[in-house]
Amino acid sequence: MIEAVFFDLDGTLADTAADLGGALDRLRAEQGLPPLPAERVRPHVSKGVRGLLHVGFGIESDHPDYAQLQQRFLSHYESALCQDTALFDGMAAALDALDAAGIKWGIVTNKTSRYTLPVVGALGLADRAACIVSGDSSPRPKPAPDPLLLASALAGTDAKQCLYVGDDLRDIQSARAAGMGAIAAAWGYLGDERPLEEWGADTIIQSPADIAGLLG
Repeated sequence: MIEAVFFDLDGTLADTAADLGGALDRLRAEQGLPPLPAERVRPHVSKGVRGLLHVGFGIESDHPDYAQLQQRFLSHYESALCQDTALFDGMAAALDALDAAGIKWGIVTNKTSRYTLPVVGALGLADRAACIVSGDSSPRPKPAPDPLLLASALAGTDAKQCLYVGDDLRDIQSARAAGMGAIAAAWGYLGDERPLEEWGADTIIQSPADIAGLLG
């Protein structure tokens, strides 16, 4: 019996790529660079600032300019957190179905609470979620199990009776480490590293409508 379903935020629950890509384009404009095509940025969104600065400037976190660019990016993003962000098609109905079935659901993201909470609030989910766990909510972020174990505790559930749905390899690794069912969201951003089929997920689902079929 599934007690709860937890969702990654960016690329799983909500399509945040336009707002994050917009922040990256504004940062690139400051550096005299043109905007990037959305299809080039989108696969990197689930990796957060690190992934976006990599695609935007070709740098990693050890680059001397990384910290400054990171702060400027976050400033741009915070100024327009939820202009174009929206739930993925079918996700609102999936959440309604979980509520109707008496199954708890929550959000577990590596995005820090400073940005997570306003986005979740703007989506109208803050008062409905059984828990909202951000990247600064636990000692270690995903792929460590800490955030998912915290989510299970906050929701009052047994982690082994929970599912985690995500669109990045780290999500599957975190779910595995926490003893949860690991569900890969094929509609998400997916990254550009190992193919989805090689992540080791228990199941790959094609749309939010498929969540109902996982509840047993």
